[in-house]
Amino acid sequence: MKTRSMAAAMAAFVLLLAGGLAAQTAPIRVLASNGVKAVLDDLGPQSERIVGRPLATQFDLAASLRAKIIAGEAFDVAILTTEAIDDLIQQGKIVAGTRAELARAGVGIGVRAGAPKPDIRTPEAMKQVLLNAKSIAYAPTGASTVYTTRMLERLGIAETVKSKAVLQASDLSTVGVAEGRIELVITLMSEILPVKGIELLGPLPAEFQGYVAFAAGVSAGARDAQAARALIQFLAGPTVAPTWKARGMEPH
Repeated sequence: MKTRSMAAAMAAFVLLLAGGLAAQTAPIRVLASNGVKAVLDDLGPQSERIVGRPLATQFDLAASLRAKIIAGEAFDVAILTTEAIDDLIQQGKIVAGTRAELARAGVGIGVRAGAPKPDIRTPEAMKQVLLNAKSIAYAPTGASTVYTTRMLERLGIAETVKSKAVLQASDLSTVGVAEGRIELVITLMSEILPVKGIELLGPLPAEFQGYVAFAAGVSAGARDAQAARALIQFLAGPTVAPTWKARGMEPH
């Protein structure tokens, strides 16, 4: 009987130890906006070394990820627009004390690599480029959409552009431009610069420019809050500022 008890105790200890080890090696679940994808891709290996855990990152529109979190999606770290992070803090989905500002990105125009690069530095120049373009892509919803629609309205060409607008997610649009199926894409510059086969024509004129700021926070249900905090601290630190800048973003 004593032998059986010892065997049962040993089996329970092994299971407990295995569970602890699994928890220590389980990936950090990150939900991140498309706007920071290039930076996270660049910093992925270094991030994993810093936290000692692999990262399992899901990219999407900030609004879509916010909706998933509200619906109960499991995650450890969220990297979204500041508005989305603040809303999730209010809803108790993210721990307030873990919120950290990361960077911001402006809106720009992307064209196929090697295509002519007309001047877009003034409102009138921008208007002519948009009127001359055969197709213009931008997201129907998203962090940069408000600036795009506001510019079109202020230029008085919103109705004209509708007939040649391609409304789809920015990642699809940048690929379409690179492949020559779409002439222009309007989106965050951080989503243009990393894409092969596409070049940044330039930022929106100052009169229309707007910035989308990104922040991070730890889930109230994080499996390893310490590792999640370490990841955010790394991404918000000065050592990675050059990476943010190289990808068209202004670090906080």
